[in-house]
Amino acid sequence: MSSFEKLQYLSGFGNEFATEDPRCPGALPEGQNSPQQCPYGLYAEQLSGTAFTAPRHSNKRSWLYRIRPSVVHNPFEPIASTKFTNDFSKIPPNPNQLRWNPFPLAETDNVDFVDGLYTVCGGGDVITRTGLAIHNYACNVGMKKRAFYNADGDLLIVPQQGSLKITTEFGRIFVDPLEICVIPSGIRFSVDVDGASRGYILEVYGVHFQLPDLGPIGANGLANPRDFQTPVAHYENVEEDYRITSKYQGAFFEAVQDHSPFDVVAWHGNYVPFKYDLRKYMAINTVSFDHCDPSIFTVITAQSTRPGVAIADFVCFPPRWGVADNTFRPPYYHRNCMSEYMGLIKGTYEAKEGGFRPGGGSLHSMMTPHGPDAVCFEKASIEKLAPQRIADGTMAFMFESSLNMVVAPWALEENLDKNYHKDWLPLKKHFTGKK
Repeated sequence: MSSFEKLQYLSGFGNEFATEDPRCPGALPEGQNSPQQCPYGLYAEQLSGTAFTAPRHSNKRSWLYRIRPSVVHNPFEPIASTKFTNDFSKIPPNPNQLRWNPFPLAETDNVDFVDGLYTVCGGGDVITRTGLAIHNYACNVGMKKRAFYNADGDLLIVPQQGSLKITTEFGRIFVDPLEICVIPSGIRFSVDVDGASRGYILEVYGVHFQLPDLGPIGANGLANPRDFQTPVAHYENVEEDYRITSKYQGAFFEAVQDHSPFDVVAWHGNYVPFKYDLRKYMAINTVSFDHCDPSIFTVITAQSTRPGVAIADFVCFPPRWGVADNTFRPPYYHRNCMSEYMGLIKGTYEAKEGGFRPGGGSLHSMMTPHGPDAVCFEKASIEKLAPQRIADGTMAFMFESSLNMVVAPWALEENLDKNYHKDWLPLKKHFTGKK
């Protein structure tokens, strides 16, 4: 654990947590959420992530005890954003298989996390709060005296190169590549980096991430609830100008305040930022024959109102054993009623060892066919089926959604691998008419 952070284990989504900065023992009020006078002269403030009347098992809220309430700031003013969008209504569709070369690092000096956001694709509507967007980030400096919050939805951050030091209202989180971090809607945070950094972001509107149900798998497997971590309270008592950047209905705004927004001395609740180490994922796979659907690799999910149908799933493909008998072991050729965006954190993806590289991505839209390239097919069709390690030294992942997505116009020009379709053109006809 980095000295930057102090964490506590979630031990399950929806649990209630209570923490106070050890510099102020007794900062958490006893017996009620908002006493007439809070300890240490603090202000009580509730942050709600669901409707007040949401069922108890899904109700998300936290109480913050802070030096000043977050309402203390000057008015917000609009600011420009060049290659970020949540407005997908006027972008024309494109059904082709798409693949991007590794997204470049920040091309100029002094690019922070917010200024380095780049939208690749998305779908749905941010105003009605049903949908998602997929972004990349590339930055090379920290957010100096600047904080950001997203009023539109939750952000799932996947670093690919460079660690992130994330300061939140709830405390501090250090996120390395091969770890992920979720910042729920409305929570203010700031990102610091040591040099050039890049990664991926999944944004979901109006819903929150949760663990998938395990069904016949039973009580154990996949991502263990005990491995998720959330910060311990850590406050800043700093009286300097801070810029508060807000994303609201897909547009960016900024306000100035004369103190740090990270002045929370204590908090309790279940609406929290958290991180997870993908290396702790317990993969489930076949031990007999055939290739399982990729849903068995779901880490967390953001469900729609239709049972079993996700606005977005986050899926990872960790190192594991392949033992299936009489089986074409790589991913099968496939058409799907979901949209699938893949990214690669490190190594080489087993079904696309050539053109799919760390820091890049691919999108296979609804009912667009995809699968192993020609080289992978020929090799896997004749190799000896002994038990073998798959994906050693590799970590690929997928953002999967039930929604149609369109691609931002700049993402169809910049960094696009225009030869991706050629991966499948060499596939031969093996049909002989004989069994």
